[in-house]
Amino acid sequence: MALHGTDPSSVHLGALVRMRAGGVADVERALYEDRSLLRLLGMRRTVFVTSLDVAPVVQAACSRAVAARERRKLLELLAATGVAADAAGTEEWLAGAERAALAALEAGGEVTAAELAAADPRLGTEIVLSKGKAYEGRQKVASRLLLLLAAEGLAVRGRPGGSWTSHQYRWSPLTRWCPDGLAELDTREAETDLARRWLRTFGPGTADDLRWWTGWTKTQVKRVPAGLRPVETDLEGGGTGLLLPDDLEPTPAPAPWAALLPALDSTPMGWHARDWYLGGHAPRLFDRAGNIGPSVWWNGRIVGGWAQDGAGEIVRRYLEDVGRTGIRLQRQAGHHRMGNRKDRGRMGGTDGKARLQHLRSPRRRLGRQYHHGPRRQVPGWAQERYRQIVRWGSPGSGGHFPSLEVPEYFVKDLQEGLAAVPAAHR
Repeated sequence: MALHGTDPSSVHLGALVRMRAGGVADVERALYEDRSLLRLLGMRRTVFVTSLDVAPVVQAACSRAVAARERRKLLELLAATGVAADAAGTEEWLAGAERAALAALEAGGEVTAAELAAADPRLGTEIVLSKGKAYEGRQKVASRLLLLLAAEGLAVRGRPGGSWTSHQYRWSPLTRWCPDGLAELDTREAETDLARRWLRTFGPGTADDLRWWTGWTKTQVKRVPAGLRPVETDLEGGGTGLLLPDDLEPTPAPAPWAALLPALDSTPMGWHARDWYLGGHAPRLFDRAGNIGPSVWWNGRIVGGWAQDGAGEIVRRYLEDVGRTGIRLQRQAGHHRMGNRKDRGRMGGTDGKARLQHLRSPRRRLGRQYHHGPRRQVPGWAQERYRQIVRWGSPGSGGHFPSLEVPEYFVKDLQEGLAAVPAAHR
């Protein structure tokens, strides 16, 4: 239904493990030449990649509410910056900046956030994020406005600069993908359609699973599925799952199978309750925001994690015994979908490398762990997991991946982190 799109490599790998044939070039062709796939800011204010027929559903069911929140937040930031004397003036100022941004996108076809900021003085205006906090930062209006335009279905992330693993996207008007724009669907009808698609893909799932995946409120989750007349079913381990009325036939048991799934893959990210396929491995594979690293699967369960070593070879770390057959099939899965490719590159990205280190024995940490702030500010779970913590930080905004969505956070944190290293060794 949709691939998590914050990490570009996850999109390609998530598609490849589900394709019978083809490679990276085929995924890129669908994204940037055929334009049958679209990146949009959707569920949970997170970037997803989906087909053009599903995009209007996501836009109406989730992105529309995200856009309203983004607009309110941007108006607050602009008011604090003092771009106008009153609220009406601030709204007028933002409307002018939006017109300038859309005109620059139309004229340029594809532009970076930096190029957009240089196109008009209003777009180059700096706003202050998390003012007064230890992680205070500055951001150009252009970067924040692009997120708003994406949520409103007016701008889209295009081909990134560099390789297929790059995060440096160029932006385009949505009309380059959809000449007539996305279809304007009724919000409630779109919510029902999205819930139906989710149940078809992930059912049986709980109402809490649906709430987490969509980012909806409890009120929405109570109202929306009721229109589908779902059938309740008891889940192993307790709880009540929901199924569509026409999806009640038992699923035949498959032959033994193995898979290596990338970070943020749509399968493990489909549910909020994960014990039934994850067991006790969550702390070693998921971060506290609910995002997973690269995972090793065996017969419907996560049994470990994987990454690439310095030579680009796939390395697996098992968290439980899978037997010789499991190891053999997992090696075949990694070789079939990710091996011997001329465009192979570093597929796991920094997430993959970090997760592999995380899976190693806590008694043998790779070097010192540097985090932000005094030790007394570090949460208990981190103190148990790491040793000699020097710095600790948590940006107040920017989504699940602020370093990618707001690069200024990464630059600021990197500067402060490097400055803290010498002091920690004195």
